Amino acid sequence: MSSSSEISHRGRIVAITPEVTTVEIVSESACAACHAKGLCSLGDSQAKLVELPTRGWDNYSVGQEVNVVLRASMGHKAVWLAYVIPLLIMVAALLGALAAGGSELLAGLLAIGAIALYYLVIWLLRGRLRNEYIFNIQA
Repeated sequence: MSSSSEISHRGRIVAITPEVTTVEIVSESACAACHAKGLCSLGDSQAKLVELPTRGWDNYSVGQEVNVVLRASMGHKAVWLAYVIPLLIMVAALLGALAAGGSELLAGLLAIGAIALYYLVIWLLRGRLRNEYIFNIQA
């Protein structure tokens, strides 16, 4: 893959189990200049723990510096799930309630309720989403 199709962050392995390898991503000043900074929240935090599936053939050790990589298409999908779709739901609920003759207060409450319901569904599907968003390690 070319570097433009990947989102990469430097990190350090903090724990390894047979199922999960935990990598700590530390914010660097380079995140401000990253072309993909809008696609992830790693640039906003000081330290973030990322869990990756442990592969038996990898020979990593705790404390080793690695690159954590995610396909850029997955980052774009995350932006859609977290920001674009909720905005569309909110606008549709608001305009739909107003078009049906509801008061502005009712329309606003309905829009907030629709967003809350959307994020509840996302939370309930977190296990499935976790399986889709798989980070990889590059030494």
